Amino acid sequence: MTHSEPGDARKTNHLAGQTSPYLLQHLHNPVDWHPWEPAALDRARGEGKPIFLSIGYAACHWCHVMERESFEDESIAAFMNEHFIPIKVDREERPDLDEIYMSAVQLMTGSGGWPLSVFLTPELKPFFGGTYFPPDERFGRPGFLMVLRSVAAAWESRRADIETSAEELTSQIRAIGRAPRPPNEEEPLGLAEIARAAAELSARFDSRWGGFGPAPKFPPHGALGVLLREHARSGEASSLRMVETTLDRMALGGMYDQIGGGFARYSTDERWLVPHFEKMLTDQALLAPAYADAWLLTRKPLYRRIVERTLDFVLREMTAPEGGFTSSLDADSEGHEGRFYIWSPEEVSEALGPQDGAFYSRIYGIVPGGNFEGKSIPNLLGGSLAEQAGLLGTTEQELVSRLEPMGAALLASRERRVRPATDDKVLTAWNGLMISAFARGYQAFGRSEDLRAARRAAEFVLGHLLVDGRLLVSYRAGRPRLNAYLDDHAFLARGLLDLYEAGFDRGHLEASARIARSMAARFADRDGGGFFFTSEDHETLLARTRSLHDGALPSGAGVAAETLLRLATHLDDAELRGTAVQALTAYRGAVERAPAAFASLLAAADFAEGPVHEIAIVGSHEDLPTRLLLQEAWRRYLPNRIIELAQPGERVDGLPLLAGKTAIGGAATAYVCRGTACQAPTTEPEALARALAPSRS
Repeated sequence: MTHSEPGDARKTNHLAGQTSPYLLQHLHNPVDWHPWEPAALDRARGEGKPIFLSIGYAACHWCHVMERESFEDESIAAFMNEHFIPIKVDREERPDLDEIYMSAVQLMTGSGGWPLSVFLTPELKPFFGGTYFPPDERFGRPGFLMVLRSVAAAWESRRADIETSAEELTSQIRAIGRAPRPPNEEEPLGLAEIARAAAELSARFDSRWGGFGPAPKFPPHGALGVLLREHARSGEASSLRMVETTLDRMALGGMYDQIGGGFARYSTDERWLVPHFEKMLTDQALLAPAYADAWLLTRKPLYRRIVERTLDFVLREMTAPEGGFTSSLDADSEGHEGRFYIWSPEEVSEALGPQDGAFYSRIYGIVPGGNFEGKSIPNLLGGSLAEQAGLLGTTEQELVSRLEPMGAALLASRERRVRPATDDKVLTAWNGLMISAFARGYQAFGRSEDLRAARRAAEFVLGHLLVDGRLLVSYRAGRPRLNAYLDDHAFLARGLLDLYEAGFDRGHLEASARIARSMAARFADRDGGGFFFTSEDHETLLARTRSLHDGALPSGAGVAAETLLRLATHLDDAELRGTAVQALTAYRGAVERAPAAFASLLAAADFAEGPVHEIAIVGSHEDLPTRLLLQEAWRRYLPNRIIELAQPGERVDGLPLLAGKTAIGGAATAYVCRGTACQAPTTEPEALARALAPSRS
């Protein structure tokens, strides 16, 4: 699926002038689509017509199907244009609308998904909805034209009843966004909820294939973070075992792109073999740090390969020339899901030659008849590289070295195929997550290209999406757009803070603090505590929602709270700390009911509980002794840590941790503090390692 660009002479609808690739995919539909904007909403009110709201995103397979089947159908379009005001929304640009109307459909039907199809009154209140509707009755779903006719007839004959039920549904949606009331307003979240979350996850754990629950399986990045923290604090081996099993299985299946690196959105089966083939920036941004953290604890070569190849994939295929990270790769190419990624043994042999082709196919399960639509998704479910190396009488590294040039040749061959479409808009929130991933990858493995990528993306976002001191959501075709949300502020502030702790450019720390303070001022709920998803000066919508539980993205509230706590520790800022603790107090009641759903808030609670390792290093960043101290601090799993570096003689105004710290005898020197107490400074990496070693009672 391609999007339309300037110069296309075909007839257009009201989406002309939009920048979202998803909206532009629908520019030439006979449906008279409008973007969500005042003119369309005013027209609905003026004409007394209901709105048909369609929400999706560029990489969405079923969105493409519904477009081809229904939105390109002249008879369906004619009926819709006569009886409704059709509005098309990109959920990645308008997660505020998506959250409101997805909640409505879930309340009405018990499930949700994309494309999201919702009928609204002219006052924007939902009264009927669903997801994918085929053009004719099939799959147990009513035909879309029949749905449109039924809704139009009901609107004409029973409008008062519809408005009454829409008002009731709206009241339920608004109730979701009300401030949660904790059972004890003096108690913030704490370790008990983290332990309960780990126990919840253990009860749902799939011990054979990893993950938590049945298919379809989504990458459980939040759950893995909770378990790693529980293991670090308690030493509980079962928590780490669940993490390793899940990471191993995901890395061996077809959800991980064995040839090109990077992860697809989710697995349709329990074994992580058959993915939904779209590749989202967010999954790369969230899984690379999960594998890096696991490597810090286990030193498994597999985990390092996964991190580096995932970051390489983003650099190669999801980085714009100016440095920002693009949003997604489509699941489809040439009208078929997954065609770009699957292979026959003959295609492998054609690219590699008969001998190498047969060897590669045997290792990666590429067999006659295949495992997906007649061809094979490359995978290692028949045995990891370490296991297969043992059977071949060689080492894992020797097998990897043998396979690498073969994989490179297959990647080059694959690049000659028709590529899936790229959604090349740059989203502030998602770039914040990816900046974190590259910064943390650099800390773990020291690849200069990773730090360089994080810096370029930060420069792009701060240069193009921070306009007159105000953060915006999306950039494409030279245009930044839309008032930013909580996630944009929280994820970018954390990304810049992670980048500071990797490259020690004070400008990144200062930018993080400015964005975080703006977030606290404009998104905090001053009455009930916590954060709203939209700012106090956002356009008026049906409801003002909150970002509490983790899903495909971390909770904006959780990331906001943890980032404020980290910044408060760097800057000794009681106001930032107080805002974060107030949020953890306000959300305690909600988290207690289902702690495993709130991984990001639990991470913030863990940081608040402490102890926090505060590491100050004085030395030249490029000198080997300084690098050795940094490596000792970076290359261990310390989720509750801040780290600062100053050149000898550098001014350290505003950073209390560095105040009074000097290089002893002119040598690079490390200081480790916890709270108000600091240990004796050291110039030796081994002594720093001892100071940072876990101390469990």
